[in-house]
Amino acid sequence: MNKPRAALLAIAVAAGLTLAGCNRAPSPEGASAPGAATPAGETADQFIARVNAELRAMQPEVSAAQWLSSTYITDDSQLLAAKYNERYLAQLNSWIEQARRFEGQQMSAETARAINLLKLGASMPPPRNPEHLAELTRIASKMEGTYGAGQYCTGEGDTRRCRQLGALEDVLRTSRDYDAQLDAWQGWHTIAQPMRTDYTRFVELVNEGARDLGFADAGEAWRSGYDMPAAELAAETDRLWGQVKPLYEQLHCYTRARMEARYPGRGTVDGGLLPAHLMGNMWQQDWGNLWDVLQPYPNAGDLDITGALEKNYQAALNERMVRENALIDSDRRADVAQAAQLDNAKRMNERAQDFYVSLGMPALPPSYWQKSQFIKPRDRNVVCHASAWDMSVSIDGQPDVRTKMCTRANEEDFTTIYHELGHVYYYLAYNGRPPLFQNGAHDGFHEAIGDTIVLAMTPQYLQSIGLVGEQTQTQESLVNSQMRMALAKVAFMPFGLMIDRWRWGVFDGSITPQNYNAAWWSLKAQYQGVAPATARGEEFFDAGAKYHVPGNTPYTRYFLSHVLQFQFYKALCDASGHTGPLYECSFYGNKAAGERFWAMLEKGSSQPWQQTLRELTGGEQMDAAPVLEYFAPLQTWLSRQNEGRSCGWTAPAAVQTATPTASR
Repeated sequence: MNKPRAALLAIAVAAGLTLAGCNRAPSPEGASAPGAATPAGETADQFIARVNAELRAMQPEVSAAQWLSSTYITDDSQLLAAKYNERYLAQLNSWIEQARRFEGQQMSAETARAINLLKLGASMPPPRNPEHLAELTRIASKMEGTYGAGQYCTGEGDTRRCRQLGALEDVLRTSRDYDAQLDAWQGWHTIAQPMRTDYTRFVELVNEGARDLGFADAGEAWRSGYDMPAAELAAETDRLWGQVKPLYEQLHCYTRARMEARYPGRGTVDGGLLPAHLMGNMWQQDWGNLWDVLQPYPNAGDLDITGALEKNYQAALNERMVRENALIDSDRRADVAQAAQLDNAKRMNERAQDFYVSLGMPALPPSYWQKSQFIKPRDRNVVCHASAWDMSVSIDGQPDVRTKMCTRANEEDFTTIYHELGHVYYYLAYNGRPPLFQNGAHDGFHEAIGDTIVLAMTPQYLQSIGLVGEQTQTQESLVNSQMRMALAKVAFMPFGLMIDRWRWGVFDGSITPQNYNAAWWSLKAQYQGVAPATARGEEFFDAGAKYHVPGNTPYTRYFLSHVLQFQFYKALCDASGHTGPLYECSFYGNKAAGERFWAMLEKGSSQPWQQTLRELTGGEQMDAAPVLEYFAPLQTWLSRQNEGRSCGWTAPAAVQTATPTASR
């Protein structure tokens, strides 16, 4: 994902216990098979032990079916994924129903937590009605397949040309031609239109499942998984957003001035909004691709990571081509280029692995290098959205963990690899926990691990691995390095909020199918200050052009992770003995920081996140203060740059949505 590229298992059809088990052992003797009758006289502790055993037995099949449906998109693979998900969700319903008999009974705190997680684990709450459950899993697999196979085609006959997401993203990343970017942006968004009817029915079915579990709707079920009352989550995220919003507004104001200069008369949309198709990213969630437009000081510090990666790839490709016959045909040339891309992607993964290993963490299992999808295959459609996978089995005594990407030689994908390996190392760390505790302390923790490492990729670290030139610290180079990070981190935060604000409204009915698109763009204007350059009526379904909507992956986790990663980073910098400004810290190679980090990862979801956070940072509250501490020099600089400018923006009349509550 793009950043914040992929969730725990990017395939949200995985109902939700996140299927994050490793090194699965066979079910212990005497454990009942999935669907078996409830043992007479079973205690709550025995029940949870049985559920964990049955999970160990089920998860490998479900994980394999989902991997297949994401890496070989066919009708057959979608059917298999749907059927395995249906079976899994039916079993989840059975476990939840069985757990009801223990309500009000005395039990260990660990068992009580496991029962609660069992109920809250499903991001796709399963209806009890078997026909509706089967329909839900079919729709979920179909939407993910539609997204993965999506392409934008133009022309007819011999002039017909089709481009998938990667090629269209390249246009936004590298072209500065207004019309070419608009065409690529609009083109990708056409792939979502066929999903609209399916998504409407999907919402009805997951809401039915949520009500069967005792929630008002699926949004309330999602908000209940944070060790706090569901009604408090919206207020908590608003509080955190309130801390960082002034910084974002300054970044927006600066960016708007640069865009107006780059595209005179077309650099803004009415009301001071930024044009969606010009932001270098299909969803405007990361503005790093606009570095050539937004770089404060072009001659202060070499931070062209994409250029260095592309240069390395081209050198390796040329070397391979030289070894080949100069007269090889076009198919063989394509094979050589594919091999060079694969080698380059593996080298990028090896570089990311090196950071984790430098902290004292283990090297990735050999199977990781054999079974991961590193690049886009030439022979089939795949879901290119980056994701990390725990296949819930062991190979030669080591967990089968993987990543799935269509890696390209650019900075965005390079940092995405560091992010995805954060998930993988979380899997490895909590591997010894029972399956019900094999998850993040909350879902925002899982997304924050790799990005904490990204924060430690300082210019000095990048110089040490040969990706940037010699770094001389000046005020100008400091502003450049801070801007580079802010375009990824600060620019993302309002996007991280608005997706679930939209879905919470969809789930509770305050956003109806008749105004899906209007509400989507109203929230994007309100939070991000961006807008489409052309009208987007209800014939479109622009929310579906973002993987996590058809993939049904909750998104508030990504916003929370962008707060938590700075808290983790500050704590690890302190553990490493760093003194001086926070933004100068890289704990690469520091075993003390690595031990603190690994100790947190090992806990999984076995205890409330507040306790896990306290053990690492000393506090139990999520807090954006470290974000502001990190970016203090940039915020001061932006304020000076924006003096005399009319900052802020005017959003169109909002589509009203209700404030989420926790009614039962």
